[in-house]
Amino acid sequence: MTGTWRHLPATARAIAVTATAAVTAAQARDGQAYDEAVVGLAVDERCGLVLGGVVRLLLEESHPDGLTGDDIRQVLTRCVQGATRWRSDVDPHVVLVLLAGALGVYDPEGDESPPDASALARHAPLLVADLLATTNVPFDDYLAAAFTEIERTERQD
Repeated sequence: MTGTWRHLPATARAIAVTATAAVTAAQARDGQAYDEAVVGLAVDERCGLVLGGVVRLLLEESHPDGLTGDDIRQVLTRCVQGATRWRSDVDPHVVLVLLAGALGVYDPEGDESPPDASALARHAPLLVADLLATTNVPFDDYLAAAFTEIERTERQD
């Protein structure tokens, strides 16, 4: 997987820059940079769409034969345990919602307490950083692939 998002329109580039800053801060476990970056993610709901696409791509690549309930539990546990080492505000329910949403199986109407946009924005880069740790592919490549898939979907609709 190779690609770049730098050729995209200004709005998409801004999302990419903000998402990259948040994921990079999560990978570095830099709390201050992370807090600053996730504020920008919560402002634009399209950031969630892009990061959800990245999560889906990462899950598909790391589980080419499909995901089982045990696989999801393992990803959830690893992400939450790793993130709580430097973030005290990690909510396993929000991470589970992100996983289910990326896989297209989350029903917000069936959730008694669906997370708000800011909670999703605070947790998505943690999940992406955790999943990236299992690959040797740069975040930029997944980001470019997510934008490509979003564009393809929008053209088909």
